[in-house]
Amino acid sequence: MELAMAAEELKTVVNRLRRAQGQIAGVIKMIEEGRDCEDVVTQLAAASRALDRAGFAIISTGLQHCLADEDMAASGDRERMRARLEKLFLSLA
Repeated sequence: MELAMAAEELKTVVNRLRRAQGQIAGVIKMIEEGRDCEDVVTQLAAASRALDRAGFAIISTGLQHCLADEDMAASGDRERMRARLEKLFLSLA
């Protein structure tokens, strides 16, 4: 399955991933500095949410593009693609 995303969708996903990247770097720094456990876990949870949202955005876009593809519906691949996308979605749960 190819990742076909519009420029604006791609920009949003990349921004979320960059946000998560910064949050993970912050978690590493906090651990190295011996910061409070509660603060570290809070920052780690924020990074996890950012990664989840990026993943969900990618899957959502895939659903829109793949299920709207008339050639796929005609060839009978729609159910197979639905199953693949569902598996990906559940992998983030």
